[in-house]
Amino acid sequence: MQEQSNANLFDAASLGAIELNNRIIMAPMTRSRAIGNLPNDLVSTYYEQRASAGLIITEGVAPSPNGLGYARIPGIFNAAQTAAWSKVAVNIHKAGGKAFVQLMHTGRVSHPANMPEGTVVLAPSAIRSADNIWTDTQGMQPLPVPKAMSLDDIKETIEEFARAAENAIVAGFDGIELHGANGYLLEQFLNPHVNQRDDAYGGSIEARASFVLEAVKAVANRIGAQKVGIRLSPYNQYNDMPAYESTYATYDYLSRELQQLGIAYIHLIDYAARSSEEGLKLIDTIRANFTNTLILNGGYTIERATEALKTGQADLISFGAPFIANPNLPHKLRTGAPLATADTNLFFTAGAEGYVDYPAN
Repeated sequence: MQEQSNANLFDAASLGAIELNNRIIMAPMTRSRAIGNLPNDLVSTYYEQRASAGLIITEGVAPSPNGLGYARIPGIFNAAQTAAWSKVAVNIHKAGGKAFVQLMHTGRVSHPANMPEGTVVLAPSAIRSADNIWTDTQGMQPLPVPKAMSLDDIKETIEEFARAAENAIVAGFDGIELHGANGYLLEQFLNPHVNQRDDAYGGSIEARASFVLEAVKAVANRIGAQKVGIRLSPYNQYNDMPAYESTYATYDYLSRELQQLGIAYIHLIDYAARSSEEGLKLIDTIRANFTNTLILNGGYTIERATEALKTGQADLISFGAPFIANPNLPHKLRTGAPLATADTNLFFTAGAEGYVDYPAN
């Protein structure tokens, strides 16, 4: 049972080693404005406009060239990218905000047309997703069959996460979030229908979770556990992730192991879990297993968010789409001002429209 709390969305909060001005988190959202995989001045303006969030978690940022799955997503694996991100971090901090970089390796959710030469689409097993993906040069394309990662690939990918995390700290960010949700590489290892390996990284729950836990440990060792979070989405079927019977046991185990690693937070996308009694139980189990910060995400209104904080089910609440059209979302939530609606047709386009042109008030 969770302990009752007097916290509300507008209270300050501690997160690892940093202090947040409020408990309203800007969730990571792919926006596809990074031409040449570099965050540009538009990207910097976009995040600076939203710095009143207690914490900004950036869009998914590739830790390596192999992780560049979508068109125009940024990386943080080379000096030019790190320098470009440093401008973003400086502007967020000048505006009074805090920010973590989300490290997202897309794994099999990728296409060579969106990747540099010499890269390869990687996954736990050579099982393609049935989905299609947008490419700027070839339009919509079916996702290819990925290469099953060798043990050397696994070792190098884990090191890439650690180097990218170090780059994020060098760039001036407050920490990083590993994207272990929504059907990308980390979650691909957790799902037994997508991960059909017969070595130490496949089969049992413990084996399927080992890649995730080794990546978390490597990053924590490199930058400090209190600067590390992870995003999870139990029962997720996005990106052609089939449901599986051991979901509850998998995330029960994973959350207990993450507790032992002492990371700052788990960021839980809970909307799929809330569709079943088992899923609702799992949310409570993760809350009990993991005693550091728990962030919940999943279409929260101010009423639902307030209830989750008061009952102790969550410490922080993240909001996604409302931040797109409402750069000053915390102010609007506090004052009860009506929320603007984002134009979904402009979510993934390349320019300023639908990105930095929403009014601040």
